[in-house]
Amino acid sequence: MVLKFLREHGISFDCYNHPEGKTIEEAKRWWRNDGSMHCKNLFFRNHKGNRHYLVCFDCNHDLDIHQLEHKLKDALVAQGLPSCGKLSFASPERMMRFLGLEPGSVSPFGLINDTENHVHLFIDENIKNAVSLSFHPNDCRGTVVISHDDFIRYLGIVGNTYEFITLY
Repeated sequence: MVLKFLREHGISFDCYNHPEGKTIEEAKRWWRNDGSMHCKNLFFRNHKGNRHYLVCFDCNHDLDIHQLEHKLKDALVAQGLPSCGKLSFASPERMMRFLGLEPGSVSPFGLINDTENHVHLFIDENIKNAVSLSFHPNDCRGTVVISHDDFIRYLGIVGNTYEFITLY
């Protein structure tokens, strides 16, 4: 579905299949040395369970969830939006409901399935420096490599809100 969507919207990409890689450590065995920034994607819910956030960053970094809460809270409040409050990882059921994805396959391409544009995407500022990015195509047995510019074009087409934020 992801590849079809990208083709239908004239977005250039490369894709390759590989054995299952549900975690970054597993996937690293299969990634090609193609110069792209491989991204880690985490899906969160707020304390009330009425807001959901996808966080995308370079896979070579780790995030402290408490620091992440503060950064996201500050970013949202600065825009006059409700604070995210306490964050927790969204359940597999929520992941399926809002992104149409199973654990291990989370990526911004899941936003294709968020037809109500419920999920807000936070993208680490460092991603702006990448010439190309790579993500699962909503299946952890493949990798899509897309230019930064085409990724931004994709985000404009799916219509979810997103913002760049310094995460580390």
